[in-house]
Amino acid sequence: MAFVQQSSPHAHKARPTSKVMLWVILAALPGLLAQTLFFGWGNLINVVWCIAIALASEAAVLKLRSKPIAFVLKDNTAAVTGLLLGLSMPQFAPWWVSAVAVISAIVIAKQLYGGLGSNPFNPAMVGYALVLISFPVAMTTNWAEPALLWEGAPSFGDTLAAIASGQQTAVDGWTMATPLDEYKHKIGSHTASEVLAHPTFGEGVARGWEWVNAAFLLGGLVLIGLRIITWHIPAAFLGALIVMSLAFGSNADQFAPLSLHLLAGGTMLGAFFIATDPVSAATSHQGKLIYGAGIGVLIYLIRSWGNYPDAVAFSVLLMNFAVPFIDHYTPPRTYGHHKPRRGFSGGGRS
Repeated sequence: MAFVQQSSPHAHKARPTSKVMLWVILAALPGLLAQTLFFGWGNLINVVWCIAIALASEAAVLKLRSKPIAFVLKDNTAAVTGLLLGLSMPQFAPWWVSAVAVISAIVIAKQLYGGLGSNPFNPAMVGYALVLISFPVAMTTNWAEPALLWEGAPSFGDTLAAIASGQQTAVDGWTMATPLDEYKHKIGSHTASEVLAHPTFGEGVARGWEWVNAAFLLGGLVLIGLRIITWHIPAAFLGALIVMSLAFGSNADQFAPLSLHLLAGGTMLGAFFIATDPVSAATSHQGKLIYGAGIGVLIYLIRSWGNYPDAVAFSVLLMNFAVPFIDHYTPPRTYGHHKPRRGFSGGGRS
């Protein structure tokens, strides 16, 4: 029997992009389920709407560019962009705000640069940051009050009607400030115990939010286990956030405690699903550690001293700017090469 003889490197066949993106979608489903259980139907409706707009926007641009529509849409990258925006948007965000975010992400941040693989910035975060700056009322007053789906949360029909109405502010009694926002704006005039007595915190870290973050953490670990992503960016992201919080935020009467930074807001979604975007993130393992750590540091700085309580989008985009510099100084090692020996060593020529 004849064997095929090949020299190194012996590399396995890469997964197609469509399967990688499909795994990302599946891994995000536990987080979407937790959002639905603890905050009602808003995020589920937003996800469906944002994915539909993302696919339609990508198809329209591909048509204008005379590119094959079905072939490109099958890579599932547009669906992932819509998914991430649907997961990130406030539960009662008006339909047109979500549409603006998605269209901006697909048309401007992705296709305008040439499509998949050419975009220097994370498309979903470009869309999110644009609507957050442009429509601050709609993006800050439409977060759902924590309420179990079967215990007081607005019905599917009521939620859909609120989103479809297009009003920038949702119905009173259904919305509440996010835990990070509540803490940031109240800690200056109240003690930590007084702020944490607010209903948004409940009896845990942040009512409902800790379960949502735990679900995204679970999904992220699945992606690492399947080698869809590596551990470097999430570990550096969370590690830097922890170090910054322990170094500067030990006084809970001045700054949000570490538990809120980790388990409230979009921390785990950002660490495992947003910052790990393979196109706009750093390339080498060393570069990924620097990139992830930079995001973690920026998140803490903006949350503590900036105007935005969550800051994941801005931190990711700022580090996207730094990726070319990081990649230039941390190139990945090539097959067959090793680090040069330093100093004196035996075995030299005599």
